[in-house]
Amino acid sequence: MVKTQGRRGEVASEILSDIPDRFAVGMKMLALPRNSSSRRELEVEGLWLHKGLLVLKFAGVDSISEAEELVGSELQVPRSQRSQLEAGWNYVSDLVGCALLDHGSEIGRIEDVQFGAGEAPLLIVRDSKKLFEVPFAEAYLETVDVERKQVRMNLPEGLLEVNAPLTAEEKQEQAQGARKDIKHKGARRITG
Repeated sequence: MVKTQGRRGEVASEILSDIPDRFAVGMKMLALPRNSSSRRELEVEGLWLHKGLLVLKFAGVDSISEAEELVGSELQVPRSQRSQLEAGWNYVSDLVGCALLDHGSEIGRIEDVQFGAGEAPLLIVRDSKKLFEVPFAEAYLETVDVERKQVRMNLPEGLLEVNAPLTAEEKQEQAQGARKDIKHKGARRITG
């Protein structure tokens, strides 16, 4: 949920479902706050589209301040109300928390799935030291085992190094190397 909407406790939400017309009055949903693992059950009292967002009015959320408590939460459909997916499709909530294995070796745990710039969504994977952005591309995917909480992939050599943000140490080393290059290039210009 991205913001409050109106004065009676409504919230505006991005639609991340491939089945946007699935939402209906009376439907039960779960709100998962960003920094919490406890979900809050909500019942849809009203809904409508507005400027590309889905505006939702939940029973018992009747003021702006009550709606503000929901902003930033992820809305989830309870498992019992999920649509059956075609083979090869997965719910984001099923992927989050899974171990990512590359050629059988565990890389880390999936913390999030980001959609956007590329053709394939990015799995945000954390090990004890680093965060990795791994394309969830069919070409690399071996299996998704939701029951065992495992995603098995065969990633190209070097992909994890390319897509890993720099650690603080690596940033410092890079900055020191850049300063040496600047001094060296500057010295050449002075002598040349």
